[in-house]
Amino acid sequence: MTPEDIAKLPYRPCVGVMLMNEAGRVFVGRRNDTPQPAWQMPQGGIDKGEEPRTAALRELWEETGVTADLVEVIGQTDDWVHYDLPPELLGKVWKGKYRGQKQLWFLMRYLGRDDQIDIATEHPEFSEWTWLNPGHLVESIVPFKRDVYERVVAQFSDHLG
Repeated sequence: MTPEDIAKLPYRPCVGVMLMNEAGRVFVGRRNDTPQPAWQMPQGGIDKGEEPRTAALRELWEETGVTADLVEVIGQTDDWVHYDLPPELLGKVWKGKYRGQKQLWFLMRYLGRDDQIDIATEHPEFSEWTWLNPGHLVESIVPFKRDVYERVVAQFSDHLG
């Protein structure tokens, strides 16, 4: 793809969830579709006609087994946060229809217990999970998403210990 072709591609509408436990730590899962350690917070596409908040709760359930009654939505990012795919993933991810994602992020407080989290879902995305100190979040993420995570952490910083 030429730079002009890439520039014409849209961003995929997406949501992300920063799930925080009572100790102020953030849920991250290790992606199971890559050999290198690639950790991330739950995220995924918004279905046609779906409201972002509904999509966030659906994605959280699909990836972690956490149901809406086990969370309290605290806030969301002020605007869309964008990232571009690295060149080696362009044309391979999402059937080549998108140059990256535009995401609305939601901060949610987890009200459940650790044993209520189940990443062995119908279509598992994570091989393992942990609660991470927000200060270590950005360095644990794949490089091309770090700017997004920095912005999300900054926007939610008043709520993070």
